[in-house]
Amino acid sequence: MKTSRVRESLLAGARGLYMTVISLVGSITLFVLSVVSIALIVIGIGVFTTPVVLTAVRKYATLHRLHAGEWADVRIPVPYRQDPARPARGPAGQVERCTRMLKDPATWRDLEWLLVNMTFGAILAILPPALILYMAYGWVLACGVWKPIYDAGGGEWFAFIHVTSQSTAFAAAALGSAFFALSLYVNPLLLRAHFQLSRTLLAPTATMRERELALRVDRLEETRHDAVDSSAAELRRIERDLHDGAQARLVAMGMDLGTIEAIVEKDPAKAKEMIAKARQNSGEALTELRDLVRGIHPPVLAERGLGDAVRALALRLPVATDVDVDVAGRAEAPVESAAYFAVSEILTNAVKYAQADRIWVDVHHADGMLRIAVTDNGRGGASIGSGSGLSGIERRLGTFDGILAVSSPVGGPTMVTMEIPCELS
Repeated sequence: MKTSRVRESLLAGARGLYMTVISLVGSITLFVLSVVSIALIVIGIGVFTTPVVLTAVRKYATLHRLHAGEWADVRIPVPYRQDPARPARGPAGQVERCTRMLKDPATWRDLEWLLVNMTFGAILAILPPALILYMAYGWVLACGVWKPIYDAGGGEWFAFIHVTSQSTAFAAAALGSAFFALSLYVNPLLLRAHFQLSRTLLAPTATMRERELALRVDRLEETRHDAVDSSAAELRRIERDLHDGAQARLVAMGMDLGTIEAIVEKDPAKAKEMIAKARQNSGEALTELRDLVRGIHPPVLAERGLGDAVRALALRLPVATDVDVDVAGRAEAPVESAAYFAVSEILTNAVKYAQADRIWVDVHHADGMLRIAVTDNGRGGASIGSGSGLSGIERRLGTFDGILAVSSPVGGPTMVTMEIPCELS
């Protein structure tokens, strides 16, 4: 037990020394660069340098969050606003990015934290190693080093002890040992206090959480309207397909049957020919109805789940497609349907537009998130733009608070990644 406590104290001391150096060097440097860069916005230079510096500040703060969680079990959530899915490019995009970062309250809280971290934070971080090193220094004085110091300048102060003789040197050693004994109990607490101080500024405030929640509600409201519009469009498509396809064939078949009834006794041969045609029309109408049902909710999806439905999609493609599924259970039917049709459209695009000859589909569920990645070796260049199929998929996934990400450099490969929060049953 005692050995474990000594190890924890020494480890906290080493980490405290590391955090002291990082807190002083990193916080001072980044704070000065941030202030200078923001000041240079008035002459235009800061528009380009400020996002770079603030990004470095965020990475530095994120590293601090990581240390807080690993070393002191202090969890500090990340409060930054997400970048838009399709940021503008060029100088206009740079101005937009700079403005967006400066409008984010988390940016200014990061700058406040840099000030606190280089002062009070550094003091809290230096205490654990100081309590350990003070013991070593006390015994160094007790071993005779006090004498040349005394001869050179009149003695050394060790805390509140003025070391001017061997007895006072031994007193310094005893006090240093007491500091070390104290460190066995307080060093982990001091390191935790350092990170708790950071948490007061780096964690999102209630106002920030409310704002983020309001933004999320607005987004869900927008995607709900998109879902309603998509549902109305889907109903119109179904009505059109029924009217132009199966309904027209059934009407024609009814007319043929009426004609057959009138001529069956007068012209049996003609009646027989028309019966064969009616049979053909009924088969085609049944096929169209099956295709229509498959377009609404494929039977394989309803009966066997998303994994087998995606495998069935892959089997119908004229391109070699590898499907890897790791989903232990079933998601809710609307989620499965949205994911299925999203994958279907992406696969269609890969075959039709990307001219790919190999496709890989990965479907898995982890940490309450359904993740689907579709990769092809086509020519690339895909993007989420207004009116594109990918834009429609993004709106469909947004209904379930899902996201869509596309990586498609010119020349390929293209990777489309989807994430939908859901639980399996």
